[in-house]
Amino acid sequence: MPKTALEKLRAPMDVRIVNELPAGAKHWGPPGATMVISTPQEIESFVAQIPKGRLATLETLRHAIALRHDTTITCPVTTGLFLNTVARAAEEQAMMGSKRITPWWRVIRTDGSLNEKFPGGVEEHQKSGGLGGAVSEYLSEVKPIKVIRIGVDDQFGQSGEPDELVEHYGMGIGAIVEAGKK
Repeated sequence: MPKTALEKLRAPMDVRIVNELPAGAKHWGPPGATMVISTPQEIESFVAQIPKGRLATLETLRHAIALRHDTTITCPVTTGLFLNTVARAAEEQAMMGSKRITPWWRVIRTDGSLNEKFPGGVEEHQKSGGLGGAVSEYLSEVKPIKVIRIGVDDQFGQSGEPDELVEHYGMGIGAIVEAGKK
């Protein structure tokens, strides 16, 4: 039986330092770069420190972890995988009734977009309901401001490559910039 995300998160794991990048990863850093392979637990601890109302990019998360371990870079592949584990574990905790979970939704891509591989995927990009509805509802109560909702209208979704779907539904960078000009 496959492990749950919580089991993966709680599994003992040690941080590894790689003193020479593997041949296929040389392009990740400058010559002589060192790399840290973090753990799901460490990534969870960093994400838990992102203050309410603030966001962090995956790149800033990796940079902070590299600084902690005095390495040039943090492995981008395992960081993404472990962050996904953290997000799914938090959702499992929420389903079990936990009120305080790790705020994985505060980590966005470098271009400002949400990660479609996180829990909920593209479905959570609905204008009504989903993450957009939750954010709008929260803002209306805490800090009323003008909100321009970008997302999928209430309709059946299409199948395709994630990048194509983002553009198809008007959620690409260009659409976001244009909506911000309104």
